[in-house]
Amino acid sequence: MIEFTVTGMTCGGCVRSVERAIDRVEPGIAPNVDLATGRVRIPSDKPADGFRKAIEAAGYEVAG
Repeated sequence: MIEFTVTGMTCGGCVRSVERAIDRVEPGIAPNVDLATGRVRIPSDKPADGFRKAIEAAGYEVAG
């Protein structure tokens, strides 16, 4: 399980954008993106860096 805190998400559209970014790295997984806390949990064994870069490329800041 990979966990990040993502800042810059302000609405459901932002959540979907983050989910799409994650899906481009590993299609078909079901991430948990919590808009209220900014917490993103990704059920994957892939390296976290690929997900981090994809989320940042979508325009969000990633910590954790």
